Amino acid sequence: MPFKTTGVKSWLIISAFVAIVSSCAVPANTTDLSQNRGTMADKAMVVSAHPEASRIGLEIMRKGGNAFDATVATQFALAVVYPVAGNIGGGGFTVYRTSNGETGTLDYRETAPAAAFATMYQDSAANVIAGLSTNGHLAVGIPGTVDGMVKLHQKLGVLPWAELVQPAIDLARNGVVLTQKEAEGLNNARQAFQEINNHTPYLTQKQNWQAGDTIFHVELALTLERIRDEGREGFYAGKTADLLVQEMQRGNGIITKEDLANYSSVWRKPLEGNYRGYKVISMAPPSSGGIALLQLLTMVEPHNLSKYKWQSAEAVQLITEAERRVYADRATYLGDPDFVTVPVQELLDKAYLEERLSTFSMEKATPSSEVKAGNLTYIESEQTTHFSIIDPSGNAVSTTTTLNGNYGSKVVVKGAGFILNNEMDDFSVKLGVPNMFGLVGGEANAIAPGKRMLSSMTPTILEKDGKLFMVVGTPGGSTIITSVFQAILNVVEHNMTMQQAVAAPRFHHQWLPDVIQYEPDAISPTIRAILESKGYKLEQRKPYGRVDAILVLPNGKLEAGADPRGDDAAAGF
Repeated sequence: MPFKTTGVKSWLIISAFVAIVSSCAVPANTTDLSQNRGTMADKAMVVSAHPEASRIGLEIMRKGGNAFDATVATQFALAVVYPVAGNIGGGGFTVYRTSNGETGTLDYRETAPAAAFATMYQDSAANVIAGLSTNGHLAVGIPGTVDGMVKLHQKLGVLPWAELVQPAIDLARNGVVLTQKEAEGLNNARQAFQEINNHTPYLTQKQNWQAGDTIFHVELALTLERIRDEGREGFYAGKTADLLVQEMQRGNGIITKEDLANYSSVWRKPLEGNYRGYKVISMAPPSSGGIALLQLLTMVEPHNLSKYKWQSAEAVQLITEAERRVYADRATYLGDPDFVTVPVQELLDKAYLEERLSTFSMEKATPSSEVKAGNLTYIESEQTTHFSIIDPSGNAVSTTTTLNGNYGSKVVVKGAGFILNNEMDDFSVKLGVPNMFGLVGGEANAIAPGKRMLSSMTPTILEKDGKLFMVVGTPGGSTIITSVFQAILNVVEHNMTMQQAVAAPRFHHQWLPDVIQYEPDAISPTIRAILESKGYKLEQRKPYGRVDAILVLPNGKLEAGADPRGDDAAAGF
């Protein structure tokens, strides 16, 4: 049974700790920008998808914890307050830079169960079975979040583990006040929750949830207590593992206790590149984000975007043509580097990228049918969530984590209170067939036991003159890469504040389908007409992404950009 009270808490409690940024956006096609800034802080900042999660991360740093401690606490808090994407039943990536300039990344992406195979979502006629890789128990990859947080804390944390998990337990037990967006999300998912689970998930009720209602996560609190007391074993073994495997068996899933016991997150070397004097540090495969971001920046750099007005016809054309070529490469060459050889150096080679864009003309569009993956010498719902953190010592963390689709697979583990991912859809369920985000995949991303599925997550850190400059990332499925790309350009090329950069309306092209998708207020009607006259197809879509970022100003102060498209909020001191 769901537990509900109305009007128990007031957001005034939170306002003492958190400044929620206004939802102003930069007017389309203008660089006449005022100096409106986001939340400011002198020493430390957390920007996340929920004000409570940001508050908890900040309080950990007030107690003497560092950015890595705050990452763990914020991650577990998001699993409680932001169940649409915050999770312990999913996975993600963390990119970090320490105060002394050391960089690294942690890959806690989900993996395919041992019983998985390449054609598991196809029928006897090799047709993809609709919904099988997106809804229900068979869509679930082995979760990596808890293992990732344990490894991050063991290597870089300073406060005791229990102190980092306890705030999320308190939230789960004391209840979370729903915002309007959160209430609507749960109401929209109610039917799917009821159809997919053979029990009644506590996230559903007969009446619609309302903004201001309080939801209590009692079973999740018990799970988090086991994680607090037992660490990794509190999730991948013992009672939690028993409950997860029992849930799998109820719904014909294939994750076993052996799968859970064998899961391990991986420390990986970050991808690093340069753009107009800025050092860019991002995530390597199995995320496609870092490679794609560096490819995009390298392609547009020679064209000096700053000479074009923001979202002018020339700027939109250049960005679009770069994006379509990068996503074509993504579909062909990228996958889990533990299973396939990903030609990273070739994909990032300047000469190769210059050749890729050499067919671009300002006179007309290049149809995607004419853009294939480049010839090398070597033959992701959009409901992810991102948070950015800088601590008083200057350590910086960029973390993107996900269940994949809204509420993942919609499977709620009975007795454990957490939602499981549907990340198996991020594999190529059939070569050449688009996934839920319209992304086409190839052999490099085919399903195999123990393999990590390709991702678009792009947690990123920028340096300028050897000093920390920006921490940035976003959710958004296939739009993650282009959202991070445009946020960086908004600051570096168009002199926007961090808040303006994340609030500015965006556009997106991903090779296939061959269309420029644009948010309301993005690309002015005049510019759209010019682009259409050159053969571009344009289509308006709902707002997407939740870019959360921090900019280090020349005077050392921190400016947060909290995306107004969600309930995102910044907290700093």
